Amino acid sequence: MISPASRLLSIAAFVALLFGAPGMALAQNGRIRGVVRDSHASPLAGAVVRAIGPGPARRATTSEDGSYSLTGLAAGTYTVSASLPGVRTQQKTGVQVAADAEAQVDFVMTALELEAVTVTAMKREEQLIDVPLSIAAPTEQALRVRGVDNIEQVAQNVAGFSVQNLGPGQSQPAIRGASSGQISRDQPGVKEEVGAYLDESVISLSLFTPDLDLFDVGRVEVLRGPQGTLFGSGSLAGTVRYISNQPELGNSSTFGEVGVTAIDGGDPGSIAKLGFNAPVGDKAAFRIVGYSTRTGGYMDAVQPNLRVNQNVNGNDRTGLRAALRFAPTSRFSITPRLVYQRSKADGWNRIDAFNILANPYTTTRPKVTLGPRQLFTQIEEPVTDKFLLGDVNLQVDLGAATLTAVTSYTHRNILVVRDATALSGSVTGGTFGLPENIYTLDSPLYDHTNSIVWTQEVRLAGSRDRLHWLVGAFYSNNKRGYGQDVYVRGFDTLAAPICCPPIIPNPPRPYGFTAGPLAAKDHLFFSDLHYSLKQTAVFGEATLGVTPKLDLTGGVRWYNFDEDRTQFFDGFFVGYLSL
Repeated sequence: MISPASRLLSIAAFVALLFGAPGMALAQNGRIRGVVRDSHASPLAGAVVRAIGPGPARRATTSEDGSYSLTGLAAGTYTVSASLPGVRTQQKTGVQVAADAEAQVDFVMTALELEAVTVTAMKREEQLIDVPLSIAAPTEQALRVRGVDNIEQVAQNVAGFSVQNLGPGQSQPAIRGASSGQISRDQPGVKEEVGAYLDESVISLSLFTPDLDLFDVGRVEVLRGPQGTLFGSGSLAGTVRYISNQPELGNSSTFGEVGVTAIDGGDPGSIAKLGFNAPVGDKAAFRIVGYSTRTGGYMDAVQPNLRVNQNVNGNDRTGLRAALRFAPTSRFSITPRLVYQRSKADGWNRIDAFNILANPYTTTRPKVTLGPRQLFTQIEEPVTDKFLLGDVNLQVDLGAATLTAVTSYTHRNILVVRDATALSGSVTGGTFGLPENIYTLDSPLYDHTNSIVWTQEVRLAGSRDRLHWLVGAFYSNNKRGYGQDVYVRGFDTLAAPICCPPIIPNPPRPYGFTAGPLAAKDHLFFSDLHYSLKQTAVFGEATLGVTPKLDLTGGVRWYNFDEDRTQFFDGFFVGYLSL
């Protein structure tokens, strides 16, 4: 039974709904109209106008006369924007729309202006459009929009530029298809054919081009084609230059980035970067940036016991750049700088289709079936790359010319660990016929590269009327060490009693027979290579403007390159397989 009170409440609700409905309908009948024109008052057709406010967002496209209409709007405050490819997006906030009323919102849109990009491909500042070279120079803003933070990602957006990459700090760039060949750590004497520079400092290292983070880098210049006249240092196919932002006098600023990344089927990643520019009086300023990034792994390593180590190819990169600019006068400045970066990877971007130690035909282990993003390893395969650069840039305005002197010191220390068990097992088990308990012993291969480079460049550049000229001298001293070591713990003890009689007439005495003059026992292979590379060059170049649209450029570079190598080899493989 319905009580009188309930009946009265129901009637009141019905009356409220009956009389309130028209008011609610009216509240959704607001309108925004207007016309979109360009800076010359001509109507713009095809512009998209959006209104965001109470209720669902509305959008409309302008007609031939530039007009638009947004209807069915709830009463309230709106933000209205107009966009069209090739022109700057316009936005108006605080637009009031009353119930059953109309608001007029017009737009005047201006064309986008192309950013004037300044480059130093000719070792003097010029507009990109005026440089008579094939050059790409993505700016800091363009790199950020594309999410680019390393050289491999730069190559994805630059025609004629590619990068072979086996992991952090293990890159070999190629321009127009020309490089030093395949990546092979066993050939450290291969010379780079694409020069790499951080501002004015040479950072090239064949097979191991440093994978610098692009945070606070103003642009990346990719010079396609031979650059030997002005650059040298492995610039036969082209040159890649990281142009970092310099300390700014009288300006105080702080900037940074924080983010997270995700990989389908892999680990998450993180990004944390911070930088600041601070003046020191009115004659000096320093700029410091630091960063730490974690890239998640997505490769799984299957172990002999069928255990799976997931996402082994993740990597970390941390770094610091600090520069101080001192300019006591408008004609003199000196900028010392320190750059440090450490990269560490946990594994490789490698897929194994077959492994002699992962099948029942060569071992008594359980059969291993590898998936689409899996590899087979018995040991961990870390990679560590430490990069240190210290340089000083001196500039003096002499009036008729500008003197530039750059001194740099670069130190690279790279340790690569690879699982060479399958490789060594094919020799110890296949060639020597040793049993499974020996040829399946863990065989880590340690690749160690240590490089110290000193460079000095002095140049004088000037211009007069239609003539631009530059002369300079360059010196480089590179001390590079490279070594490989295959250390198999326990091999000597297990193999000595049964190894090698068919190959050696008088079998070696048991225990310690793998030792040599340089390598202790259990070292199957050992190498120690030292390179001394010295380069001296003088160069000059001049450009004459014949007409406003025709320039003639000529240049010459003389160089002297000396290389000394010292190589030592030892170990079980060297002593026995060379007989």
